[in-house]
Amino acid sequence: MTKTPTKWHQLLGSLLKELLSPMNISVQPDVKVMIKPPEADILLLRRDSPKWTAEQKSCLPDGIRDSNCSHILIEFKYTESINQEAFRQALGYDTFYKRSHKIGEKEIQTVLMSAKTPYADTMKKFGYVKTKHEGVYCSNNPILNTILFIDLNELSNEPHNAWVKCFASKKREKQKAFVQLQAGLTGMTFSLEYFLTGLWKCWFNDTGETDMSIALTAEDVTKIGKMWGKSYLSMLKPAERLAGLKPTERLAGLKPVERLAGLKPAEIEELEDYINQLKSQKSLK
Repeated sequence: MTKTPTKWHQLLGSLLKELLSPMNISVQPDVKVMIKPPEADILLLRRDSPKWTAEQKSCLPDGIRDSNCSHILIEFKYTESINQEAFRQALGYDTFYKRSHKIGEKEIQTVLMSAKTPYADTMKKFGYVKTKHEGVYCSNNPILNTILFIDLNELSNEPHNAWVKCFASKKREKQKAFVQLQAGLTGMTFSLEYFLTGLWKCWFNDTGETDMSIALTAEDVTKIGKMWGKSYLSMLKPAERLAGLKPTERLAGLKPVERLAGLKPAEIEELEDYINQLKSQKSLK
């Protein structure tokens, strides 16, 4: 039986949609580059604000966060090698998207993003040279000078790069990105946390090895993250499960009677005295 290949750009798109949609950046996978075209394996980030905000830039990688364009078109290669065909595709998407949507050069930035590091000879052949940012390249070839290239393995370890670097092909780079993201899990939505957890469990087994051959959908990844998260929480002691939560977060959703459960009579009396004291202070104002 033939296994359905994973659409890696859709997994990256799902992550970026969960991350960026609350920040007024629309994320659209399989965007149409012409009026009646086949769908392209490409992502569209469209900024709704005049400029990137500080919050948005904190989640966008080098190269993209530096662009003033309101439309960011991303052709993402995860398992494929970077070659002449890849550059032709990106150039075609760039050209036809601009024609179809009647937008100018200054309104769109097309990016070829790769999980794998291309051969140096390939980059030289197509005129790609390093920019001021690690892993970000631009071309001095007049035909390809509108296509930015981003190598996920080479991006710096700045926190704003971690979101895309968790799709890098090199195990050490992927692991470093996940460590950075996991350190900030407390500020994420549950759906984003489930997705990241699912990616980690899918790509790394007990030995820490990455399996890039797994066929996955975004729904599969989220489901695995939920299952693993519930299983992990069930093994923790109560104190470990509550670690890091504020008192208000620990008590959220509890009825007054439930909040008093387990208190000794003396503790309840102390609490009553404190409440009466607050009432007295309020009446004096």
